[in-house]
Amino acid sequence: MTNLSIQELTARIKAEAKRLGFDLVGVTEPTPPPHLDVYHQWLESGRHGGMAYLANERSVHIRSDPHLILPECQSILVIAVNYLPRDLPQVMEGAPRVAVYALGEDYHAVLIEHLKQMVAFIEIQVERPVPHRMYTDTGPLLEREFAQRSGLGWIGKNSCLINPSHGSYLLLAELLLGVQLELDIPFHEDRCGTCSRCIDACPTSCILPNRTIDARHCISYLTIEHKGAIPHELRHKIGAWLFGCDICQQVCPWNRFAKPTKDPAFQPRSFLNPPDLERFLNLAPDSWAEPLRSSPLLRSRRRGLLRNAAVVAGNNRDQAAIPQLTGLLLHDPEPLVRGHAAWALGQIGDEGALTVLRNVKESVTEPSVLTEIESALDIPHEKP
Repeated sequence: MTNLSIQELTARIKAEAKRLGFDLVGVTEPTPPPHLDVYHQWLESGRHGGMAYLANERSVHIRSDPHLILPECQSILVIAVNYLPRDLPQVMEGAPRVAVYALGEDYHAVLIEHLKQMVAFIEIQVERPVPHRMYTDTGPLLEREFAQRSGLGWIGKNSCLINPSHGSYLLLAELLLGVQLELDIPFHEDRCGTCSRCIDACPTSCILPNRTIDARHCISYLTIEHKGAIPHELRHKIGAWLFGCDICQQVCPWNRFAKPTKDPAFQPRSFLNPPDLERFLNLAPDSWAEPLRSSPLLRSRRRGLLRNAAVVAGNNRDQAAIPQLTGLLLHDPEPLVRGHAAWALGQIGDEGALTVLRNVKESVTEPSVLTEIESALDIPHEKP
């Protein structure tokens, strides 16, 4: 058995985490998160939207105590990595946008590999197998709470974890360990102060006073997690966001200190550098996933990405997109996509787009698509 002290073991583990590319490392104890009541109230208010997995009884119960996940847990190692790319795509005003974290590889796979290396390193240090669980926002943990408690930063008004040296472009991961480590001092300061830039800038007013988000109005939720039709009253507010949203981070003063990462996994892939609306509107049913292999965008599936692309085209009144939107309305296998293509044609509103809608209306049998066409034709249109 190793003779390392708790302090020396912790120092070695933190050094290895930095060597593997993690920017921040902290340790906290496996006791219940301090603001569990806020989470329960958030669920009871229905602000999790359609993310039913967050509200099921087992999930809610397990989130109350890390020992319910790993009974042998003695410490929680919380690590964060900066994902801000070196060369952000140059996006013109109104051009389609993708949240920065999704421009490169799927961070879940990237971070899990690093966590596996961490576990192997720890087991070498302690000379025994170590009970553990690893998560990258995939498990029943209130991870920002544990990150704050391990000294990595504070939870900002936009609900993101903010570090005073790195800003908020951070991905979090956790290792629950059956090993005792030296605890870090929690980050007790609230450095948001009186600033309200994120609240003021949010197009859908989804940021709540208690530092939570009403997911039902959040652009990230609507373009990723939400599986159905986007509510009409929110479509214009999505603007040009194809997948996710960074507005509350873009306006945060603390991100002036964010430095780009050199990690190649988080650099923009060619398909998204820059995002191109025509490419998304042309995603074919049998090959749509190929250019997005290992990308976070796969989470929305083809139907979600095309739905989002149609909303962006409509918001931009993009006449160049009329041929693609017409093809989707006529031939796409997904009613969700056909319905949003109809809406987009209605928003574009020139005579060509409206003629398409009138001609197609008589042959449509899908109720949801017909409703979208009729709604689109009822919109007062200005002459182009």
